[in-house]
Amino acid sequence: MRYPVVIEPGTASTAHGVVVPDLPGCFSAGDTLDAALTEAKDAIAAWIDAALDAGREIPPPTPIEALRKSHKASRGWIWALVDVDPTLLDDTVERVNISLPRRVLRRLDLLASSHGETRSGFIARMALERTGR
Repeated sequence: MRYPVVIEPGTASTAHGVVVPDLPGCFSAGDTLDAALTEAKDAIAAWIDAALDAGREIPPPTPIEALRKSHKASRGWIWALVDVDPTLLDDTVERVNISLPRRVLRRLDLLASSHGETRSGFIARMALERTGR
């Protein structure tokens, strides 16, 4: 999947600014064009992750030509496409095998139970909370 981005060229004293028109509020910057595109990819991934966590729909990429026609304010800016890993949108449940000492597993199960959750649900929620998502 490729999202169009529009890049405001930087100068010797300012970074290249990047906006992702399809994802409201998604933007980034970089000192070089390559860095700006790398940062845009990270910003898109973070935006998608946060939107999914909030239960929002992810807008599909709009064709770049349609965006160019509707964004007259970006004249002189550079249009590009950023590849986004489609697994970012994949909420398929996957079975995993982990090894824990029984005493740790007991604590985990007690904590999950005290929160009214399953072991898997508790681990997933804790992972999301710890990663700030």
